[in-house]
This record gives sequence, structure tokens and C-alpha cells, in this order.
Amino acid sequence: MPFKEGFLWGGATAANQYEGGWDEGGKGPNASDAMTNGSHTSPRQVTWRDTVTGETGAVPVFTVCEQGLAESREIAVVDGYYYPSHVATDFYHRYAEDIALMGEMGFKCFRLSINWARIFPNGDDAEPCEDGLAFYDAVFDECAKHGIEPLVTLSHYETPLHLVNAYGGWKSRALIDLFVRYAESVMKRYRGKVRYYLTFNEINMMSMGSFMAGGLIDGSPEAKAQGAHNQFVASALTVKAARAIDPAIKVGQMLAYSPVYPYSADPADDLLAMERQHEALWYADVQVGGYYPSYRLKEMERRGIELEMGRDDLELISTYPADFLSFSCYGGSTVSVRQQELEAASGNLALGMVKNPYLEANAWGWATDPYCLRIALNTLYERYRKPLWIVENGIGWADEKEPDGSVHDAYRIDYLRKNIQSMKDAVEIDGVDLMGYTMWGCIDLVSAGTGEMRKRYGLVYVDRDDEGNGTLERSRKDSFFWYQKVIATNGEDLD
Repeated sequence: MPFKEGFLWGGATAANQYEGGWDEGGKGPNASDAMTNGSHTSPRQVTWRDTVTGETGAVPVFTVCEQGLAESREIAVVDGYYYPSHVATDFYHRYAEDIALMGEMGFKCFRLSINWARIFPNGDDAEPCEDGLAFYDAVFDECAKHGIEPLVTLSHYETPLHLVNAYGGWKSRALIDLFVRYAESVMKRYRGKVRYYLTFNEINMMSMGSFMAGGLIDGSPEAKAQGAHNQFVASALTVKAARAIDPAIKVGQMLAYSPVYPYSADPADDLLAMERQHEALWYADVQVGGYYPSYRLKEMERRGIELEMGRDDLELISTYPADFLSFSCYGGSTVSVRQQELEAASGNLALGMVKNPYLEANAWGWATDPYCLRIALNTLYERYRKPLWIVENGIGWADEKEPDGSVHDAYRIDYLRKNIQSMKDAVEIDGVDLMGYTMWGCIDLVSAGTGEMRKRYGLVYVDRDDEGNGTLERSRKDSFFWYQKVIATNGEDLD
């Protein structure tokens, strides 16, 4: 069989999209708690309050990422807006029910994030919140009942809001020690319950989604470079701490990655594809490879970017790289130097991309790419020679619930079948060392990109709409039973 015994099949979520209970159990607000809903055509916004005039308002999240925020304004949760993260799909109150559904599907692994502000409400508190620690104790105990291994992301777009406003987010080196203290508190508390951790979700999103990735309210290239560097140092120190706390703990990196295809045989298109790949891969070169690659150093030199570094930063990065590389991959991207002449791609992160004529796309512009996982796995394994883990892969769709409660999502089954076959080929034909596969949004949750519920990813339907209405009742989709069979056969039966 291509997948080894103990292959970690499962699903993935994030607290800010799934957990809810945003102000319960002593939790403080985080950056995502101040993000409104949006849609395919209207962006999510970040709300603010002016500290001088008291005025409030909102600005598109990517405007904050690129232009920053006026000095007198701070990010705030204000009246008059709908914030999807506040309830999300209510895992906080329904975790036992949801984990039982995962157990019914046969999950071997559940990827979730710990909400930093649930453990340290302000991020710089003197002591952790016991209620927050106890909540995740209960979650991990429930996982153990069903034989499910937790994979914990320590920071998944959930920087405590106080650290955003008081420190400027990850632009500040002060967050390094605050994060490491948080990570140590968590790893000590859950020793024996959690063996696998990821430090920062899609760390390379610092380049284009710096508010989500690092709570940055300074949109300058210098701030983004410094924010990424500070996270690299924090990750290395987390690896160091994990080895001291429990040698059984493995700490991985998480990268947003997709193969980049040249639109044509024009060498200029191929060169552009290489440059676009570098934009993601340099993050893994640092965090997994242990060094800043020459092409990134030259880019910073050209742009006049100088990093504030501690004396031991580079040594820490080199000595304590990630134990494994995990990544998200939803499909490939296509680029061309003749972009203006061609049809632009749509969908998340499609800026500067062109439509691939060989792939079919859904209503949000996401294409089903039957080869992306094999290509991605080979690229990353050949480059880093470390175990890999696909921790996000899936497709959002406007699922319709039938009167009898059923949800017929053949399109999702087709997407997953093709992607799992691609993954299977990478293991069986190419010999890639793959630890597991956790498909994204296993139970319906809020879309990070659009803030919608209508754009559903799950194998379980949750009765909630884009305005926050609904019973939150759970219903099994057709894909639930299909994935159950896939796991039971260790990926052999994909029909």
C-alpha cells in the first residue's frame, strides 16, 4: 500500500473560523475578531476606533496590509458590524459533538489552532488563563477517546489584539519572547496529549496578508520583512523549547504553497514562474533549511531593507529548523509576462495570475488541478529532504441542503478524489515521505478570504448563513461517507 501504517488522515480547522466563544472563558479579542464578513465581490474589512476623536470606521483588510493604518487609529471591535469569528460555527460549545463526527469518519488526526488570546488574553499577561487551558484540555481528552491525534497550530491569524495596538504586531521583537512563553506554557500543559505542533499558519502570508499573518498595521516592506524574521526566530526558539520539554514533540513549519505554471513555452514566462515560486519558498528556506537564500538577501539589498537582528538570531535559525514541513495547497497558479493580453484568474491569492485554460474553476475562481499535489510534494521534498504533511486541501462551494437533510456534493468528492490520487502518486511512484493529509474545513466554517458561510468546505454541513442566522445543526454530506471509506481503506478505495 502506498500510504504507510499510521498515515495521519484527518481534517483541519482554525479557531478564528470555527471556534467561536470569542469573549467567553476569559478570552481576549484577537486580530480576526475585528474582521467583518465580506463576499466574492466585496472584501472583508477591519474595524477601527480613532483614539483622539472617538470616531469609528472600517477599511478593507488588504488596504491595511498594504498601506497600514493612520497613527491615531487602533483596531477595535465596534458596534454596527457583523464579525463572523465571534460565533463562527460554535466549536467552543459543540466540540464533543464535532469530534465524535470526526471519530465516526475514522479520523486519525485533527488539525486545530489554539487561540493565543484564550490562553493569554492580552498576549503579555503575567499568567495564562486557566479557563482557556482547561478548554483545550477537554478538547484533547475528547480526541483521545476517539483515537485522534491533535495537530496544533499555535498561531493561525489570531494575534491578540492588544499586541496589535500596543506593539504593532510582529513588527516588534517584543513578540518573540511573548510567543515563546505562550508556546512553552501550552507544550508543558499538554505534554503527553499533543505531539505535533505548527508555529505559524502560512507564514509566507506575511508578504501579502500581513495583518492576518502577523497583526501588522504598518504596510511597509520593511515591517513585513521584520515581522517574518521575528517569527523565524520565535519558531526556532519554540523548536528549542520543545526539545527540552519533551523530545517526543515535533514542531513543523506551515507554508502556503502552490505550483506556479508558466502560461507558455516562452522562457520569459518560465523565469517569471521561478520568481513567483521564490516568493513562497524563501520562507521555507529559512524556517526548514535554516538559512536566508541568496536571492532573498539580494532582493532585500535592492529594496534597502535592513533587519533588526539579535546577536544569535541566525545561529538559532540554523540550529533549530523545523522538524517537518507542512503546507496548504488548493491548486496551481499560472503566470505570464503577457498578463494584460490574457484573461485574469480569480479566487484567493490570484493577484497577478492568469486563467489556466486547461483547468475547470468553480464560482469563486478556484480551479480543480489534478496534478498540483504530486508536483508540490516533489518540489518540496527534493528541496528540503524532510517529512512533508499536507495540512490544507479542499474546495469551497455553495452547498445546498435538501429537505430530507442530505447534501449532495459530488463536486467535492471529485475534487478530493483527484487530489488524493495526485498525492498517492507522489508517494507510490516518486517515494515522497508524507506524514499525513488533513483536508481543509472538515466541518463547515467561515471562509478566511471572504468571511462567508456560503463558501463551504466541510464534509459536515452547519446550518448557518452569511448574516449569522441558523440553528448550527450538523448534517452529514455525501462526502462524509466517501471520506470515511477512503480512510478505512488507507486511500485504496477512491471510487
